[in-house]
Amino acid sequence: MSNALHRRQFLKKAGLAGAIVAGLRPAVSVRAAESPNKKVVVGVMGTNGRGMAHVEAFTSLPNTEIAYVCDVDSRALEKAAAAVMRRQEKRPHGVTDFRQILDDKAVDILSIAAPNHWHAPATILACAAGKHVYVEKPGSHNPREGEWMVAAARKHKRVVQMGNQRRSWPGVIEAIQRLHAGEIGKALFARTWYNNRRPSIGRGKQTAPPDWLDYRLWQGPAPERPYKDNLVHYNWHWHWHWGNGELGNNGIHALDVARWGLGVDCPVRVTCGGGRYHYQDDQETPDTYVTSYDFGDKGATWESHSCHPRGFEGEQFGIHFYGETGSLVIAGNTIKIYDLTGKELRSISNRGGGDAVHFANFLECIREGKKPNSDIEDCQKSTLLCHLGNIAFRTGRTLNLDPKSRRIVGDEDAARLWSREYRPGWEPKV
Repeated sequence: MSNALHRRQFLKKAGLAGAIVAGLRPAVSVRAAESPNKKVVVGVMGTNGRGMAHVEAFTSLPNTEIAYVCDVDSRALEKAAAAVMRRQEKRPHGVTDFRQILDDKAVDILSIAAPNHWHAPATILACAAGKHVYVEKPGSHNPREGEWMVAAARKHKRVVQMGNQRRSWPGVIEAIQRLHAGEIGKALFARTWYNNRRPSIGRGKQTAPPDWLDYRLWQGPAPERPYKDNLVHYNWHWHWHWGNGELGNNGIHALDVARWGLGVDCPVRVTCGGGRYHYQDDQETPDTYVTSYDFGDKGATWESHSCHPRGFEGEQFGIHFYGETGSLVIAGNTIKIYDLTGKELRSISNRGGGDAVHFANFLECIREGKKPNSDIEDCQKSTLLCHLGNIAFRTGRTLNLDPKSRRIVGDEDAARLWSREYRPGWEPKV
């Protein structure tokens, strides 16, 4: 039997012929739009970097209009407005403060691509204002925020989709279905990795913020700190005050697929080792580290060398599942299944993913009242893995957890990192 015929039969038997693209999920209690043909109105918060991917995705989908673009950088704001105008007839409003978007009752969605310290506060306020939310990964700056976000989404019956695009990629969906169908026996362990050649961020100088940046609003809910000239727009990732390091940047993508594939929830034990080895600069988060997760009867690791490009399986990013009778590797543009001798049994294309299918799933779920592929409650469980890895690194200790409460036990220092302090007036409220 040919691989193509076998694959078609598998998809039909698994009920995936339509679900591969739709990413079908159980219904969730949300308020659906009046009609599948109703135009959905969007405001995009944070248009530098990932925000432009939001603009491109929404303007490529039918019955969707971007009414607002928002950024604290006036240059990025002008660029985003021009990009929207090239892709739709109506000019969007350009605003600096996202709360202006929330005040407009005609807006259905707040799409958040601002830095990590904004993810939870903006999501919670948006849900309270009656908006559905698409929020970039990791979706929270600390574990407590993840809990608040889930509570806000459920309280206000909003669809909240996190930007873990692989949850909607046809090839990855098929791979996970095959994994769950037992093609490599019971999946016991997942190895995940990310490698890059990131340069040094140097030593920044404390100076006045540039005229084009509203730095006070950029900081928003985070307690104020002096501006340094090597912080905006990307290097905030490497400061604990605003970011979550490589675990929250790329680790979330890999660990989410690993947790999904293994079918696990909360670990009972987490360890992390590594450091800032390649450069001596302002970066606080490690450039090299290995985090290990013990789920009792299964396990996973995340390995990152963000200043060294050579990865595994010939790819800089990937997930390798080890099963009783074989292994499944998701890396690059292909997904491969091997037996225990290393013989390749199957190759699946991992092309045709990208952002658009994930945004399309989000809009479909708003219109039809379904749970999205990357629902905030499920994916915050994956984000928690990233937070736990970072907490283990920062404390230098093994973390023990109660898997029922999903809380750290017996370590007061680690427990203090469960949340953060906020600038007065910005404390999240659900």
